Amino acid sequence: MNGVRRPIGVFDSGIGGLTVVKALIEDLPSESIIYFGDTARVPYGTKSKSTIVRFSLENVEFLLRFDVKCIVIACNTSSSWALPTLRKYFKVPIIGVIRPGALAAVRQTRTKRVGVIGTNATIKSLAYEMAIRRIDPRVKVFSQSCPLFVPLVEEGWLNGGISRQIANHYLTTLKRQRIDTLILGCTHYPLLAPVIQEVLGSSTTLVDSAQQTAAEVRGVLMGADTLCDGSAKPRYRFFVTDEPSHFNQPSCQPLPGSGDGCGRTRQFFQ
Repeated sequence: MNGVRRPIGVFDSGIGGLTVVKALIEDLPSESIIYFGDTARVPYGTKSKSTIVRFSLENVEFLLRFDVKCIVIACNTSSSWALPTLRKYFKVPIIGVIRPGALAAVRQTRTKRVGVIGTNATIKSLAYEMAIRRIDPRVKVFSQSCPLFVPLVEEGWLNGGISRQIANHYLTTLKRQRIDTLILGCTHYPLLAPVIQEVLGSSTTLVDSAQQTAAEVRGVLMGADTLCDGSAKPRYRFFVTDEPSHFNQPSCQPLPGSGDGCGRTRQFFQ
C-alpha cells in the first residue's frame, strides 16, 4: 500500500480513545483510521506496570496487521508506562498523549497551578509531573486518581446524581489547591467534562489532550512525508475485544461517518 494512504492506528483500553479519534478526524479528515479498544480487559489503570506493558505490546501487534503508518496510544495509562518499551521494539512512529496534554496545560495555566486527574496507574507513574517539569519547572502540579470515572464512562453514566457525587468526592482536594487548569489525564474523562466543570466551576480550564495529540500526529506525518492530501477518501474501522454494543451508546457519539457519502465505514469485531 502507498505509504501516504496507509491508515493511522489508534488503541485504548476501551471506548475512551474515541475522543482522540474524533480529534484526529476533525484535524486530519483525509486520513483513514484503525481503532482498537481492548474492552475485554478495561480498565488498565488498576493493572501492574508489567501487565500494562504486555497488553500494550499486544495492541500494537494487532494494529500492525493493517500496515499502519503510525500509532497513537489513546490511553494515558499505556502512555505513562509502556511508551518507551513500544518505541524500543517497533519501528513505526508511536505517539502518546502525556506530552501533548502537558504542553497544552502549560500553555493554558495563568497561575501555574495545574491539577491532573487520571487512573491509579497514571497518577502513580508521575508521568505528567515529569512532562510538565521539563516544559516549565515553575508550574506546581497537584494530582488525584479517579478510578471510578472509567467504569462510569464505559457504562454510559455520564451525568446524574451518582456521577456528580463521585466527581465531588474526587475533586474537592484539587479545588482547595486553587488550581486554574485541570488535565483530564485519561481519554475517558472528557466524556465527563460537563460534570467535572460543574464541580470545579467555570474559572478552571479543562485540558483534553486529544486536540494537541492530533496536532502532534500531523507533525509526525508531515515529517515522514506520509500526510494524506485533501483528495483522499478515508475509511474508519473499529475493533473491540468484547461488548461491541458499547459503541452504540450515547457516550460514543457523535462519531462521523454514518452514511455521509464520504466512504467512511464502521466495522465492529470481537
